Amino acid sequence: MTDYDYDLFVIGGGSGGVRAARIAATHGARVAIAEEHRYGGTCVIRGCVPKKLFVYASKFAEEFEDAEGFGWSVGERSFSWEKLVAAKDQEIARLENIYRRNLDRANVEIHDSRAVIEGPQTVRLMSTGTKVTARYILVAVGASPNLDNSLPGIEHAITSNEAFHLTELPSRILIAGGGYIGVEFAGIFNGLGVETTLIYRGDEILRGFDNDFRSAVREEMEKKGVKFVLNDSFEKIERLPDGTAAAHTQGGQILQADKIMFAIGRNPHTRDLGLEKVGVEMDRIGAIKVNPDSSTTVESIYAVGDVTNRANLTPVAIREGHAFADTIFGNNPWTVDHSLIATAVFSQPELGTVGLTQEEAHERTPNLDIYKSSFRPMKHTLSGRDEKMLMKMIVDADTQKVLGVHVLGPDAGELAQVLGVTLQMGATKADFDRTIAVHPTAAEELVTMREPTERLRG
Repeated sequence: MTDYDYDLFVIGGGSGGVRAARIAATHGARVAIAEEHRYGGTCVIRGCVPKKLFVYASKFAEEFEDAEGFGWSVGERSFSWEKLVAAKDQEIARLENIYRRNLDRANVEIHDSRAVIEGPQTVRLMSTGTKVTARYILVAVGASPNLDNSLPGIEHAITSNEAFHLTELPSRILIAGGGYIGVEFAGIFNGLGVETTLIYRGDEILRGFDNDFRSAVREEMEKKGVKFVLNDSFEKIERLPDGTAAAHTQGGQILQADKIMFAIGRNPHTRDLGLEKVGVEMDRIGAIKVNPDSSTTVESIYAVGDVTNRANLTPVAIREGHAFADTIFGNNPWTVDHSLIATAVFSQPELGTVGLTQEEAHERTPNLDIYKSSFRPMKHTLSGRDEKMLMKMIVDADTQKVLGVHVLGPDAGELAQVLGVTLQMGATKADFDRTIAVHPTAAEELVTMREPTERLRG
């Protein structure tokens, strides 16, 4: 490996790239990494971490209201968007320093620069124009928010990137997109007192999730004040004389707001990276085509994370980066299993899920037992809040293997993490049944559901 400047050069300082760089270095490789923005990537800098902090902030209004049912008298309240943004920025800066410090401790050479591929084993650092060589190149540049650039007036819209840095909290916001980013930000802004409307071209939000939970999330959010416009999309956006915006929809509506935010998905950040020049194959949206071991069509170039568009979640990118480093530099080949991934939508209420939806399970297995329960969380018996919790377990009726578990309600994401372990181990309904309940908890419902609410056969 001494014929190259490095054994590994990583392009992209997000979670997947940083994990790969650190693990490769611990295996003795000479590693360098380049990042053109800030270390930590989408998740830490402008994604799940600041978003979760905003989710916490947006829940306090309801917490103050609920406290009265438990005997508390909450006095005068006020909220400062400026203080929240400043506190968030301070925490993000702290986390970025940790990422840099961990790379430094692993003896990874850090470059604050955009890097592009000049050849199968050559990278150019754009800040200096320097060319460096590496036996292996790992692309981990992630993805960036989509905007419909063909839409008249699109320049008046923002994405989630800008939403984290608004100078003031808008009075009204219109969010385009029914995926988890759009739904989560709808809950955030609504909880902070913003008049919030979500528009989505489909007939229900959260495509890809279990149908019962898609509608349940929307219904609960509507109770909280979020307005939904479904089966509709934008025709044009115009800026009004008072500085606000008006969105004209295909369905003939005119929706006015102080801010219009697009959350219509993300595309791999591969433009002008030099991949085409060296023969790395990509799909129609620019995602790098990879094999299960994250190798591309060029022998020396690998890719992990959202840039491959396999399962666009931070923990998946981390696992892919780790597997790559162990395989190439640690003499320990392994690949990531993408078939069973627990995940959460930090909507309000929260959605946690692992395994198959009922629709997916029915396509694969004709005989299913469905266990479903809806109830008011214990907290709301005193708070008086009209909010339901929903749980569903999907079981193969022939083998009794649990195929999927879905939870809507407080701390659903925490439950999904633990449930992911049980499904990864191949748990059966009998395993759940013989587990003693923890009382009083909402989670005990998962081990006390005895009779199927629905039996699907053939």
